Amino acid sequence: MKSGKLIGLFAKTYLFSQFLACTPQQKSGENTAVSENKGDKKVNCTTCKAPSSRKALLQSAEVIQTTTGSNEEMVWIAGGTFQMGSNDFPDSRPIHAVSVNGFWMDEHEVTNAQFAKFVKATGFKTVAERPLSPADYPDVPIEKLVSGSAVFSPPRQKVPLNNPLRWWKYVAGANWRQPKGPGSSIKGKENEPVVQVCYEDAAAYAKWAGKRLPTEAEWEFAARNGSNTKYYWGNELKPKGKWVANIFQGNFPDANAAEDGFRELAPVKSFPKNARGLYDMDGNVWEWCSDLYRPDYYQKSASSNPKGPADSYDPEEPGAVKHVQRGGSFLCSDQYCIRYKAGSRGKGEVSSASNNLGFRCVKDAQPSHQGKLKTL
Repeated sequence: MKSGKLIGLFAKTYLFSQFLACTPQQKSGENTAVSENKGDKKVNCTTCKAPSSRKALLQSAEVIQTTTGSNEEMVWIAGGTFQMGSNDFPDSRPIHAVSVNGFWMDEHEVTNAQFAKFVKATGFKTVAERPLSPADYPDVPIEKLVSGSAVFSPPRQKVPLNNPLRWWKYVAGANWRQPKGPGSSIKGKENEPVVQVCYEDAAAYAKWAGKRLPTEAEWEFAARNGSNTKYYWGNELKPKGKWVANIFQGNFPDANAAEDGFRELAPVKSFPKNARGLYDMDGNVWEWCSDLYRPDYYQKSASSNPKGPADSYDPEEPGAVKHVQRGGSFLCSDQYCIRYKAGSRGKGEVSSASNNLGFRCVKDAQPSHQGKLKTL
């Protein structure tokens, strides 16, 4: 199913493309999902990514004036060599040695307050705020082309896990200012991660801030803390009986037990930082990376400072341009989505946005911080 396919008008009114999340797998082959037995059910994980909402819009003409690129609220990540990837996911194989140079990284995900400063300074309009182009949807009546985005909308009862449209809706008017649509707001939520941002939006903010989006190698290196554990924080899901990341507890998607204290987004710094001084490298929101996505990239990835493939390809959605996403979100659950585990990869079409998708930025080293790589 292609990005931009019409699925219905609110069930057949708005534009929604196929959700490539963790669903019972129906195809076989190397690019299919990894299975885990859960009682008498077999649950498979493909990508657990933010859903593709529509084709990339072509009318992005904002001119972004950059700032000086302050290191405030950033952490210095000394370069090194690590084992990248995971044997638990087909698109994360093989595990391979990768070296990265040192870089600065935002200590937390970009917040609503930070993004608001960018919008005020530039007048930038996110993709979800812009009108939809009739040229992209020639078969859809113009009056049905309403801007908006994907919103997690849990059902009131248990549902089969084979159709993400049971818990995702395309909501007219949903954007970063009102993440769940009209009537919602970010007022009082200034310290929560900004969401409903597609790749273009995140890249524009990073450019304005004098930074850039991280490569997925940089992202994983920073998250791993120099170790190869099951989770980025260690091998126990709940160290000392405590939740250390904002993920989903309970029966997905209808009954969130919120044992970690949050049903959806958590303010940044709500959970312990990792050994590198970074917060929420697991859970809360998926984070955009600069790399284009291919499931076979690790088979030929560069060993030093890899920046991703030259082109994008996803056999589940041929023709859609996708970038890598990392870290999982508040919707990740061992019952349904396991892509928050160490070494796993997510993916998202470039114009995708949802209320569990955000980003953080990095910045290249200043000369005084350049030096020999440290092997961890």
